[in-house]
Amino acid sequence: MESPKYNGYQDFEWAVKLNRFILNLIGLWPKTVQNSRQRLMCNFRVLVILLSLTLGLLIPSIHSLTRIFGDIILMLDNLQYTLPLISCLIRIVIFWWKKEAIIPVVNMIAEDWLKVKSAQDRSVMIKRARSARIIITFAFCIMGTGVFYLIVLPIFGISMRDTTNITDPGRLMPLQTYYIYDVTNSPQYELTYISQSIYIIVSMMSYSGIDNFLGLLVFHICGQLEILKNRLSSFDKCVNSHEIKICIIRHMRLLRAINIIEDTYNVILLFLFAYFAILFAFYGFRIITLFDEETDISFSRLICFMATVINIFAHMCLYCALGEILVAQCNKIYYAAYSNKWYSMNPKITHNLLLLMIRGSIPVYLTAGKIFPITMATFCSLVKTSVGYISVLHTMRS
Repeated sequence: MESPKYNGYQDFEWAVKLNRFILNLIGLWPKTVQNSRQRLMCNFRVLVILLSLTLGLLIPSIHSLTRIFGDIILMLDNLQYTLPLISCLIRIVIFWWKKEAIIPVVNMIAEDWLKVKSAQDRSVMIKRARSARIIITFAFCIMGTGVFYLIVLPIFGISMRDTTNITDPGRLMPLQTYYIYDVTNSPQYELTYISQSIYIIVSMMSYSGIDNFLGLLVFHICGQLEILKNRLSSFDKCVNSHEIKICIIRHMRLLRAINIIEDTYNVILLFLFAYFAILFAFYGFRIITLFDEETDISFSRLICFMATVINIFAHMCLYCALGEILVAQCNKIYYAAYSNKWYSMNPKITHNLLLLMIRGSIPVYLTAGKIFPITMATFCSLVKTSVGYISVLHTMRS
């Protein structure tokens, strides 16, 4: 029995280590065993990050926004970083607040990996975990690209932003910010540049880490739902009351985990939808103005701009795809139970199976602020709304 357990532990480490690495750095990994000193140090790290991002990036960015308010092009240059930063701070606060509630879900994931399971069940779990790892690996690549464009290029006097004498009167900074002290002189410029660079990397890690943790949770639960569906589908071959009760218990366990995830992430997703709609409308407007005014823009800036648009579009689409996958997997439980020959079974067994079917017939969604579900249909509606606002902005510009 030791070998399967050891292999299960290796599989668990493989599945969660990338997510745990990022969240541990910022003090947000939901640890099951933690003494008071460790808890204090984690909370201290989170508090320092919150204060640093607020004082070092958010306030200077908003200060700069007030100075260029009314110029849509410069506002877009500001909001494309300020809105994600605000979203990042909201994520950190909410996840910090809800971290204790997430611990039972992390424990559930560990138990599922450590327990003895069939080769088929392990294959399903590995497949789902691999999807989550691919997403977080891709996120690492995006972070690296973002660091290169935002931090490295301005050192050589190259900026991918719209810069003017108002926003950048002296030497280039990674973000559009305005400080109460003169940043054009040394060593203020160098110290401010280094601090901004550190804050940008920390904010990227926080933003990406909390996002990808949602992917880890959803893909694991989808894997467990698929395993449960396979067991329900095989009941016509070998069925007994005990097996059905086990399936009902596991189903309720997964539904409780989904409720915890939804309660943790619904406000985060609401703000994400709001700032996506705003940025998508602004980006669409910017593309139109590039063609209308025949603005002379360098190829590298155009590539960077289009990559940013595609990134935010794909990011939002990925969230909705996760929600859609979860809904589809939950529905499969209902159809798997219904497809059994329940009408020819023992009445006691049928009663238990009907309970599973009744609960499985209730739709399960991740929601944005408990207002609307996170599905591909919602994503399409959001894109349509944003396109409508693009025409409004274009009319105002004209």
